Amino acid sequence: MTDFEIDTRNLDVLKREIDDLQKLYPKQAKQMMARSGAKARTIVSRKARQLVKKKTGNYFKSIKRGKVWKDDDGVKVRVYSRAPHAHLLEYGHRIVDKAGNEHGFQEGFHVFDKASHEIESEWDDILEKEFERMLSKL
Repeated sequence: MTDFEIDTRNLDVLKREIDDLQKLYPKQAKQMMARSGAKARTIVSRKARQLVKKKTGNYFKSIKRGKVWKDDDGVKVRVYSRAPHAHLLEYGHRIVDKAGNEHGFQEGFHVFDKASHEIESEWDDILEKEFERMLSKL
């Protein structure tokens, strides 16, 4: 069994700085999260184009960044797909003909899951760059 430990001291300091910034400048903190969410959307979109080779309607165009909202845990932003068939590409689906006969199962691409791992590894850098950008303007 492998065991590993993640050093979160830098992340905790950055979180405290963002919380302080949010108290002093709530509009700028919201803008910073919106820009960070846009970068996350770019990563998801890039991963979708990489994994889904077949043109599937407007799936690539439907990947959007949601609004920034404040929760008990802090400020959040989400990336989602508004395409009606996005869940089929994400999780997979049965292949059924018009008569109702099943011909197999199409595995899902798990685009958002794979992109979330990439976003998690880059999230500290994204927030730090946005934080520095905002401080330089102030």
